[in-house]
Parts: sequence; C-alpha cells; structure tokens
Amino acid sequence: MAPGGPHPRVAVDGILLVDGKLLAVVRGRDPFRGLPALPGGFVELGEPTEAAIVRELKEETGVDARVVRLVGVYSDPRRDPRGHVISVVYELARVDGEPAAGSDAADVRLLDPDALPEMAFDHARIIAAWRGR
Repeated sequence: MAPGGPHPRVAVDGILLVDGKLLAVVRGRDPFRGLPALPGGFVELGEPTEAAIVRELKEETGVDARVVRLVGVYSDPRRDPRGHVISVVYELARVDGEPAAGSDAADVRLLDPDALPEMAFDHARIIAAWRGR
C-alpha cells in the first residue's frame, strides 16, 4: 500500500511513582475530561518517543524525569475515541521537580496503585499490565 492515506497517530504515556503513589493528571479536555490519566501526549514530528514522554511529563506535571524502561505498546484502534492512536508507554524515574498541573492538565494527583479510580482511555489496563496483573 502506498503512503499518504490516513495513518494512526503516535502518543506516549508515562508511569511514574512518587513516594509509592502513581502520578496522574486530571484531564482538562475531552475526551475523558475530569478523569485521571497517565501523563502523556502526542509525539511531535522528528521527536524520539523517549524524548516525547520526558517533554510531555514536564509540560503536564512540572516533573523532570528519565526513562527507566519500555512498558509496552498499546495499539487497539478503539483505545481512543478521537481515532486510532498508538501509545508507547514508559516507566519513568523522577529526577527533579514537584508535581503541579500544567498545559492541558486540570490537576495532578497521586493515586494508590492498589485502589485506582476509573481512569481515562485504557490506562487502568496499562497500569495492571505494568504491575503484572
């Protein structure tokens, strides 16, 4: 098939623990406005996914981090109501900064990974896979 038709978009999401709690953003925009989500966003043209998650985390939470490892790639075409979005998920380690809402995040929260609330997208499933459940 020749290039040029519609393509999936590529996003990144980050899993970061702060004092044993999962760092989440509260979505300030639809879809899933008001629900917690993993920090993340879309990869910019020419940007490696590892750089994209570090950038997105900083923009959304004010936290500087480094990539620890790849958690997985999530590509179900139904995972995002805006269209086919492939997410590359990384585990991160905090380098500096205290969590505070920025860019399109309405708030930041530290969630108990053993008692997660309803989450945006397929993020609860991603966290369960990360935890080996």
